Amino acid sequence: MVFDEKTCARCRADFPSLARIHNGFELAYLDGPGGTQVPWKVIDAVSWYYKTCNSNTHGMFVTTNESDAAIQETRETVAAFLGAPDWRCISFGHNMTTLNFSLSHALAREMKPGDEVVITELDHEANRGPWLNLVERGIVVKEVKLLPTGRLDLADMAEKITPKTRLVAMGFSSNALGTVNDVAEARRLSRAVGAWLLVDAVHYAPHFPVDAAALDVDFLLCSAYKFYAPHVGILYCRPGLLDSLTPDRLRTQENAAPFKIETGTLNHAAIVGVKAGIEYIASWGEGPDLRSRIVSAMNAIAAYEHGLASEYYEKVKAIPGVTVWGTDFSSRHRAPTVSITIDGVHPADAAKALGEKGLLVWDGDFYAVRAIEVLGLAETGGVIRVGFSMYNTREETARLLDEIRRLARG
Repeated sequence: MVFDEKTCARCRADFPSLARIHNGFELAYLDGPGGTQVPWKVIDAVSWYYKTCNSNTHGMFVTTNESDAAIQETRETVAAFLGAPDWRCISFGHNMTTLNFSLSHALAREMKPGDEVVITELDHEANRGPWLNLVERGIVVKEVKLLPTGRLDLADMAEKITPKTRLVAMGFSSNALGTVNDVAEARRLSRAVGAWLLVDAVHYAPHFPVDAAALDVDFLLCSAYKFYAPHVGILYCRPGLLDSLTPDRLRTQENAAPFKIETGTLNHAAIVGVKAGIEYIASWGEGPDLRSRIVSAMNAIAAYEHGLASEYYEKVKAIPGVTVWGTDFSSRHRAPTVSITIDGVHPADAAKALGEKGLLVWDGDFYAVRAIEVLGLAETGGVIRVGFSMYNTREETARLLDEIRRLARG
């Protein structure tokens, strides 16, 4: 399976928002790390749900039964997407953050004062805040250092994971810098001391195949709106692990995995859209089953995105006055996200100017607050972030580079 410029052109026809014109410019959605656009297949699936079986669950009539079936089908589809051994490993929530807070409450009940949690300076606050809050319960929270290169200090990680460690919580890939972290090493270190490993894959899952079982993680979280689907949070738990925990729940909630951590009524229409989004990705792959097609498609799309991001990285760093933050693209295992600063130009001003030309990019810290602080960029507005998705093109990259050159010239 090859995903190239011709394939991308076909793909773009599936995303109605790409046709939008603003200020006379075609919008170039280079903001994928903040959420991707959705294809017609997803829009149609959400519309189908509202038109046919919009109902609450577990009733005794046709539309509630259809809602139950649709949600179950999505669990099975997400299990295939994440390489989970069973649909019972997949829980849904309003977003990754709320799921992680719920999980932190459950894990806190298994800890005692003096126990330790290890987080990182590179992570999104959604995978820091819930664990930092445990300090008030007497839990000791340690942070793995972020190096100036944009990588985590693995020696520091090894030093901070001790027999007192109960949990290691880290990101798979940085939403600010695109760094892909060494989850295998974190698993080795955490397993040696009997600690849980939780991985935030929100920025990784849109760009690379995930195999939760092979990774041997205890928990993995992601957000479907980052991979061409609606806003739904997803939690993977190792088989049997959630059943051993006590999350916050009403007594009316089913006390079994995967339901016991799902608080209140879920967004059923959005969940139906998640299935459609994953099936859309798989439609670009090859293989005898859904998992094979997902992996095939993700690998092909990843190679295309890597090519776009690598080309942009090399050209933008050559512009006088531009500083690129993070690692280069010498490794394929690098998310297609590039963050820069421009001498004398505030990131918010740059993003506004680019937006007026139809180039949609993000500025700031993107909730990776600690990483931006450590890099010394918080006081100057953070960075200008560009993220590449399956529908982005070299023509859009060329437009972006032209405008950055103009901004850098002043």
